[in-house]
Amino acid sequence: QVQVAESGGGLVRPGGSLRLSCNASGSILRIESMGWYRQAPGQQREVVAFITRTGTTYGDFAKGRFIISRDGAQNTVNLQMNDLQPEDTAVYYCYAALTTMDYVYVEPWGQGTQVTVSA
Repeated sequence: QVQVAESGGGLVRPGGSLRLSCNASGSILRIESMGWYRQAPGQQREVVAFITRTGTTYGDFAKGRFIISRDGAQNTVNLQMNDLQPEDTAVYYCYAALTTMDYVYVEPWGQGTQVTVSA
């Protein structure tokens, strides 16, 4: 069975930084893409950033402030978030699109980690 698990998150003051990590584990043949979404109360889930085999994509609000990176050998994606603002408060979810050793395509989601930006 394949799963992804997040770590990081927490409470930070406006202007501060946080680093989220996500690890995919299990019987993985190949990761097609991996990244982060977020959902604030009463809002729809939106793309934060994801990384594919050919490049990276960021949500408009993340450009210039957030950096996504991948440690391919560890099946880990990191999200460095800088200059955080109260509007960044949300639950952040890790997502992966991958092929298992049985050649099955799956898209597991993590449980989510809370990021709260408040003075």
